[in-house]
Amino acid sequence: MTNRRSFIANVAGLAAVSAFPNVFAQATAPGSTEATFARIQRTKILRIGAVRGQAPYYNKDLASGEWNGFMIDFAKSLAASLNAKLDITETTWGNSVLDLQTRKIDVFFGMNPTPARREVIGFSEPLFQNAFTIVSKKEYKTWAELNKPEVKIGVDIGSSHDQMISRVCPNATIVRLEKADDVTLALQTGRIDAQVLVWLLSLNVLKKNPALGKMYVPMPLEATSTNIGVPKEEDKAWVETINKWIVAERTAGKIKPTVLGNLQKLSGVKPEDVPPQIPL
Repeated sequence: MTNRRSFIANVAGLAAVSAFPNVFAQATAPGSTEATFARIQRTKILRIGAVRGQAPYYNKDLASGEWNGFMIDFAKSLAASLNAKLDITETTWGNSVLDLQTRKIDVFFGMNPTPARREVIGFSEPLFQNAFTIVSKKEYKTWAELNKPEVKIGVDIGSSHDQMISRVCPNATIVRLEKADDVTLALQTGRIDAQVLVWLLSLNVLKKNPALGKMYVPMPLEATSTNIGVPKEEDKAWVETINKWIVAERTAGKIKPTVLGNLQKLSGVKPEDVPPQIPL
């Protein structure tokens, strides 16, 4: 139960945490003004942030101390392309922005580029698209079917789920709770009709509690991008290098199998459980 709470509440940032306070703008990078890419080339070390207990995104084996998850696999691939050693610093979804801004890390995988974040850090091109879905007992084929006062839709307040549904279904009764896990409980107890989650979270929730219903992908497709966060700097060599790596990974067809392989290995969700309309 603890792992599920932690995963849902925190990861919803992959997709779900939507903004950070402006206090981040007050932080300054320590000492060195060396450009990120120049430092990586010189030291042959790629420093990334990782979040404990966030499978299938990030996961740390308690016995061996080894990190895994699809974001770790992506980081290993990027490091290999740079002929660099991977140095992993444990962080949180909330602290990752500050870690980038203060140059404690060089990169953070799995971040949505909100306007507030763009003020203080840089971003790569999208790594993949994270489609919005709903978990419910009743099937909803379109967002228009949900956009009615009698339909109660649950979201974690202030999240990307909240932002999207407020824009797409303004006529629905939107129930805003503190955490995504609270919304899941509300769905389980019948207080709401549907919960909005990005597809990775929906599948993970349903794997643990199939009685909640099913995952549906209402049309037209609504999605948020999952990008890579980097320090904000005038030298664009680092973000350009990452963007070239993303193109190479996508051209080689590695994005989808990396995500789905970890989803099955760490969360027990099979590739065939993912609807074909989900983009990756």
